[in-house]
Amino acid sequence: MTAGELRATMAHLASSVTVVTSVLDGEDVGMTATAFCSVSLEPPLVLLAVGEDTRMYDALLDGSTWAVSILPASARDVASRFAARGRPSDRLLLAELAWRRGPVTGHVLLDAAVAVLECVTEQRVPAGDHAVVIARVVGVRTHDPGASPLLHFRGRYRTVGPAASAAAARINPARTAQFPDEKCR
Repeated sequence: MTAGELRATMAHLASSVTVVTSVLDGEDVGMTATAFCSVSLEPPLVLLAVGEDTRMYDALLDGSTWAVSILPASARDVASRFAARGRPSDRLLLAELAWRRGPVTGHVLLDAAVAVLECVTEQRVPAGDHAVVIARVVGVRTHDPGASPLLHFRGRYRTVGPAASAAAARINPARTAQFPDEKCR
């Protein structure tokens, strides 16, 4: 099996899209992350996988706190901005966005997020060319529980919910009529 085969296979797994923020050398840093999930409710733990070749990897080695903004479907441009390689400084990326500092960690939380979490690292585990970071959640806030989430699936940004259902109906009205209660297309 090759890395390309694994990437192509894993593209069939829909993932949430988040922006993770922290601080490195006194400056805010951020990155788009799709390898983020809940691990435990008691205690409240989450998991993030971050590549060794990123500034975020360095920030998470250097510091113990970070924050996550879970993006809505309307934030594709934000996800793309923080995912771009060779992008301008994170400070310039944040200059055009509405955000505030988290009350617990002081890290950037995006106002457009569906929900936000503030985290304190409990464990870092080397995993190939990534690190798996397990953190305790020390703060949460939900902004818009009815908003459709932004997902990454088969190499593209997508969504579920009313917007996705309407788009599917335009593409294939017969399928919508056949499965009217289906929420994800």
